[in-house]
Amino acid sequence: MWLNQKRMMTILNKGSNGDKISRGCDFFLSVLIILNLIAVCLESVGSFNNLYKQQLFIFEAFSVSVFLLEYCLRIWSVAADEESVAATASGRRAQYIFSFTGIIDLLAILPSILPLVMGGVDLRWLRVLRLVRLLKISHYSSALEDLFSAIYQERRSFLAALYLMGIALFLSSSLMYLAEYDVQPEKFASIPQTMWWALITLTTVGYGDVYPITPLGQAIGAFTALLGVCTVALLTGIVASAFSNQMARREAIFEAEIASAMSDGIVTDDEQAHIEELRERFSITEEHARAIFALIEEKRDKHL
Repeated sequence: MWLNQKRMMTILNKGSNGDKISRGCDFFLSVLIILNLIAVCLESVGSFNNLYKQQLFIFEAFSVSVFLLEYCLRIWSVAADEESVAATASGRRAQYIFSFTGIIDLLAILPSILPLVMGGVDLRWLRVLRLVRLLKISHYSSALEDLFSAIYQERRSFLAALYLMGIALFLSSSLMYLAEYDVQPEKFASIPQTMWWALITLTTVGYGDVYPITPLGQAIGAFTALLGVCTVALLTGIVASAFSNQMARREAIFEAEIASAMSDGIVTDDEQAHIEELRERFSITEEHARAIFALIEEKRDKHL
């Protein structure tokens, strides 16, 4: 039983290069998720929905059945997860159910089950909620994990930039309220309402639906736009730098593992498997890995 659970968990999780069954499962589920997103978008087109309503219903029923089976199998097989901090099978299952990916897996099937329980649910909301299935790809891609990890590593700089942006938001909206309230009381009725203008001016070039008409208001608007370029560029630079630093840390860890494996002059099969697993987890290309191997070997030869 335990071996079957462990194999099922391996199949459902991101597969390694040598595991064709797991790779095939990853490909099938990824394609199904993408087709679901396309189907949800096409359902919103009235003429297409009227013409292919039955086919879309059949495809939705098939997709939900697959996602429900996958969800149940994940709950069953996660009991064999040796890397889990939970000591018991029920604890490991609870950890998965309440994790980010577990909640996303549940939300992927709920929109199709809710109408059976609650007949008065707005179908448009359910259709949009089905787009959450896009996040199921996080099982096979570390993009979201990398983003959150990068922001967490640079959280102090990121929070400092958000703090500066908050100051700019309150300052510009307050000044604009004072400058424009007398001539445009319906558009700049209060500081909170003026924050709409300040936010879109700080983050974009503005929508044009609300804009200052007094000379002082236009001067404040120009200053806010310039301030927005600086704050957005600062946030973008922090995230980009965080990603770059994260990749550098991963390469350093990968290089250290290779150096440790080659320290005795022989790389065993277990060490090679561990290095390959690390390479896939860190998204390092085979060419880059071979280059690191060659560089470490060259350094080792020079020291001999």
